[in-house]
Amino acid sequence: MDEENKKGADVEIKVLFFARARDLAGGVSEMMLQVPSGSTAQDCLSKIFTKHPRLEEIRECMVLALNLEYAPESAVVNDKDELAIIPPISGG
Repeated sequence: MDEENKKGADVEIKVLFFARARDLAGGVSEMMLQVPSGSTAQDCLSKIFTKHPRLEEIRECMVLALNLEYAPESAVVNDKDELAIIPPISGG
């Protein structure tokens, strides 16, 4: 399938939850997420927070990694990407 045919199609990414994020997501360490092509990490977070609202507790202090590299919420996700939600190391 070429790029033109992919427009408008959904992409599937793997979301990884670490430490406190995993606890707040009900013990889930990973999940698959489908979002429209062209979605950003922010779009993914919005969908994830709908499914796991307790994650809002760490929203202001967590960092994201996209395919093993730190990434801003504005980063565009692609099919088969991995988006990691990384809470602060210290429990406070």
